[in-house]
Amino acid sequence: MSGHRPVMLREVLSTLAPRDGATYLDGTFGGGGYAEAILGAARCTLYAIDRDPEAIARGAALAARHPGRLHLIAGRFGDMLSLLAARGLAGPGGGPEMTLDGVVLDLGVSSFQLDDAARGFSFRAEGPLDMRMERAGRSAADLVNTLPESELAELLFEFGEERHARRIARAIVAARRETPIATTARLAEIIRAAAPRDPSGIDRATRSFQALRIAVNDELGELRRGLAAAAALLAPGGRLVVVSFHSLEDRIVKRFMQEAAGRGAGASRHDPAALRRPEGAGPAFRLLTPRALRPSAAETEANPRARSARLRALERLPRREAA
Repeated sequence: MSGHRPVMLREVLSTLAPRDGATYLDGTFGGGGYAEAILGAARCTLYAIDRDPEAIARGAALAARHPGRLHLIAGRFGDMLSLLAARGLAGPGGGPEMTLDGVVLDLGVSSFQLDDAARGFSFRAEGPLDMRMERAGRSAADLVNTLPESELAELLFEFGEERHARRIARAIVAARRETPIATTARLAEIIRAAAPRDPSGIDRATRSFQALRIAVNDELGELRRGLAAAAALLAPGGRLVVVSFHSLEDRIVKRFMQEAAGRGAGASRHDPAALRRPEGAGPAFRLLTPRALRPSAAETEANPRARSARLRALERLPRREAA
């Protein structure tokens, strides 16, 4: 899978610990780096989901090299229960049957998406202001050209943690009155003119582009649904391994795993069914990573895109130990 470097691959494999005869799910197939490594580590079966049709098409060659072992599924990993139900890995109506020995989620945008200017994910090359992983639904251009100023500012602040969200939203609305904002380059230019230099040295457009991508693809909602579904599908001893790339994602993953392992503030009526246990029964999961794992210095030097990665993992306890 040239052009794509799977982040923290050694740590992912070590934590997932693939074994012969087991069944795994790669919920974010992307460039296929994790999938190829998992299939190479054990004689196992792997289901791989991706919402990007181009990723599924690229995976055909890998599936051909592992006949009967790699099964590609077009869709969102938040819908894994219903997607797997059609393949006999979940009960009627999407109910879990605890049939997966491991699930891995890489929440980053793949290098293929970032490096293709036509996809509109990056401000580093001019392209259409798109950012849609599925090439369907509202694009980033739709959002910046139609949202009221207050909603746009809220989006940039909530999903991008952009301190200058109001100033940037005001500049975007003023610019779009003259002509619709259609390209990544024009939006980046507007943002850079509106916001002061960031003390961290990152490009002034970074947080706003992140916010728009998250909103376009409902990434945080997808993550919450995917975590709950993955926990529901894990067999006893099954592991959930998640690699995130920014604080909003990592916060959600950390809280979910802590609550699943009984270390959170306590269950609420909003907790997914997979986390609920009869009173006094104890947690159904244990944390494999009390603290998030980070990429090595050697990896970040070789692949700067890995520098913000965080790996967290969870294991379902055998039923006899969950009491």
